[in-house]
Amino acid sequence: MTAITNVRVFDGTGLTEPRTVFVDGARLSGQATGGPVLDGAGQVLLPGLIDAHVHLYGRENLEQFARYGVTTALDMATTSAALLAGLRDQPGLTDIRSAGVPAIGPGGMHARMPGMPAEAVVTDPAQAAGFVAARTAAGSDYLKIVLEAPGGGGPELPVARALTEAAHAAGLLVVAHAANTGAYTMALDAGVDVVTHAPLGPPIADGDLARAKVVVPTLTMMKGIATATGRPELYEGAATSVTRLHRAGAAVLAGTDANTAPGSPSPVPHGVSLHDELELLVAAGLSTVEALRAATVLPANHFGLTDRGAVRPGMRADLILLDGDPVADIRATRAISRVWCAGVEH
Repeated sequence: MTAITNVRVFDGTGLTEPRTVFVDGARLSGQATGGPVLDGAGQVLLPGLIDAHVHLYGRENLEQFARYGVTTALDMATTSAALLAGLRDQPGLTDIRSAGVPAIGPGGMHARMPGMPAEAVVTDPAQAAGFVAARTAAGSDYLKIVLEAPGGGGPELPVARALTEAAHAAGLLVVAHAANTGAYTMALDAGVDVVTHAPLGPPIADGDLARAKVVVPTLTMMKGIATATGRPELYEGAATSVTRLHRAGAAVLAGTDANTAPGSPSPVPHGVSLHDELELLVAAGLSTVEALRAATVLPANHFGLTDRGAVRPGMRADLILLDGDPVADIRATRAISRVWCAGVEH
């Protein structure tokens, strides 16, 4: 057991007075049983951060995440079952969940990405149950549907609805990629649980604000695309959408779209980019506490990860010790002193 003493803890609403946190193996404990003592005076302890939108390519990604305090990563499409199996349950490294193979349409950018398997293409509602059953059998933790605007080459609304209904019947959460306003509306019409990306250009439609319950804007990716295309002004619409969604009461989760995919519209580095995302969320109108919640308790709650996202007895010992105060300045999340993944210091 390790005791971290005299440390202020982020409890989801702010920072506590200095207290002691006990790490007992992979879990947090409520009492001491002896062991090393780490003086955390002047420091801040956060729950391990959760990146709610990543793509995985190898063990090096887990190393990168852990280095920057991202102790859980939610993969939003990796087509190799063997790769995913090899990245799960790695001691001392970031824990992952994955959608596995996504559902896509016959056209659009994703249909042209190297390595996308033919089984990803779903064009008929009658295929939905079989596709979801295959994802369940392959160990997917939730379903990812890649939507485009109507007629844009992605699954059309009847297919999206059928996929969502089949996933819900199988007990799976449904996440929809929606990088434009037409796809956003379709995602909400289909009844998905989580919408990822904030469209570039015009903000999402007024009528969609109240319907969007859980969103992962990936502002880091959207800003990267706008910059790469030489149209940085397009990012203003994405940021405005986040501001309005937040004001309308949507749960905003921190996700980056971290990727190194060939053909990607913008590469996003694993790990460090979540700190960029937190800063962009604050710039879009979230308070520092709300931004920290977006990378801890909220993704844990909305993705059913009941053993993480908070620092309290019984939870996974996923922790970040900081040399600064991120409630006063969100940039302090970068001042990382130590990281623990399930009790193992990285």
